[in-house]
Amino acid sequence: MVYVLDIDGQPLMPTSRHGKVRKLLNNHLAKVAKRCPFTIQLLYQSTKETQPVSLGVDAGSRHIGLAATTEQKVVYQEELVPRNDVVKLLSARRALRSSRKSRKARYRKPRFNNRVHSKHKGWLAPSVEV
Repeated sequence: MVYVLDIDGQPLMPTSRHGKVRKLLNNHLAKVAKRCPFTIQLLYQSTKETQPVSLGVDAGSRHIGLAATTEQKVVYQEELVPRNDVVKLLSARRALRSSRKSRKARYRKPRFNNRVHSKHKGWLAPSVEV
């Protein structure tokens, strides 16, 4: 399918007539707007008639199916596989950061017993002393 834009950049119906598209490009009546997906833009005024397009979504547990269809044919279809490795990647990152921190702070004095309540026996927080 070749997607088509009018002279103002508004989308028209896509076409599968590659010979017609090639002639328009060779005669400088159209230019390539994007290469992926291949889209041309017309350089002349054309009618703005479009057909109604409906979107269908099939949300499965592992795959998501998308399709844009007119009454006669399929204009666009795709099967999308969402990422499911993010939790594993975050766990690996957390492990790497933890090992890096332990390597850098190897000879530092321990800081787990430097709190005020462990230094002064009988100490109470100011909010509790009232």
